[in-house]
Amino acid sequence: MNNKVIETDVVIIGAGPVGLFAVFELGLLDMKCQIIDILDKPGGQCAELYPDKPIYDIPGIPEISGDELTKSLLEQIKPFNPEFHLSTIVSELRQIEDNRWEVITDTDKTFHTKVIVIAAGGGSFQPKKPPIEGIENYEDKSVFYSIKNIENFLDKEIVIVGGGDSALDWALTLHEKSKKLTLIHRRKDFRAAPDTVNKVMKLIDDGSINFELGQVKELVGDEGKLNKIICRDKEEEKEINCEIMLPFFGLTMKLGPIANWGLNLELNLIKVDTETFETNQKGIFAIGDINYYPGKLKLILCGFHEGALMAQKAHEYIYPDKKVIFQYTTSSTKLQKKLGVK
Repeated sequence: MNNKVIETDVVIIGAGPVGLFAVFELGLLDMKCQIIDILDKPGGQCAELYPDKPIYDIPGIPEISGDELTKSLLEQIKPFNPEFHLSTIVSELRQIEDNRWEVITDTDKTFHTKVIVIAAGGGSFQPKKPPIEGIENYEDKSVFYSIKNIENFLDKEIVIVGGGDSALDWALTLHEKSKKLTLIHRRKDFRAAPDTVNKVMKLIDDGSINFELGQVKELVGDEGKLNKIICRDKEEEKEINCEIMLPFFGLTMKLGPIANWGLNLELNLIKVDTETFETNQKGIFAIGDINYYPGKLKLILCGFHEGALMAQKAHEYIYPDKKVIFQYTTSSTKLQKKLGVK
């Protein structure tokens, strides 16, 4: 069976916030986008791992959740009608005639394009799992590595395992909503933002959060439903009643097929030119957490900036005979018309 070939101006690999905003910047310059993502919905890590967690450093927005940010970005790019191809992996890239690229996926779709934008975060990612025998029997039933719907955790006896930002952030969010919340870490030395650590320590001191030193060694329950966990510190064991366990040990990032695309890599990140955010391959750009350059900060706002500059260079490949006339959305009636502003 022949693959379906889709002709487009730009293929964006990654539908996280940075990939979504790239659609906006490219759309303002009349470039049509097809977006591919390994996940089953837009939003990337932002929507997959912490949809309810507040984000405080989006310019002009004092506080917004990952889910709300994703919805806002999707609303913003509506005028440009991007097409999404979700639960899809790019398996191969190869150059074809007329300075174009062929993007081959693990589905029945193949894309022909002059510009590829890799906005794949850290590549494909999966949670680091604690080495507990039989844990897979409880996964997605009473052991969860991310929180997608906070309503499912209300009034439960919850154990959070870990000492980083995710563990402490969720301890702060869930302690009032749970029946009882226990935080377990192998030492009383947390690797999180100082303000978060101070807030959690205060809640531990006043008894709002139960804290246990040690590591989870055993899960006790039936048919995927937890009843309790066994926590061990040195030689002492303790049973803790538990309906939900949330291990937050970070993520394992894997580049996957990206590693085989002939791009310059440094520490599993893609090196780019900071004038255009182009890679060593003509027409392939990398923006957001996937790229590397001196002084790089892994912030969403930096990815937005990178997307804006990328679009200027991408325009040269799509419209080689047309010069970009820089315009502001606040004053350009042409841009406002594209956005449907009345």
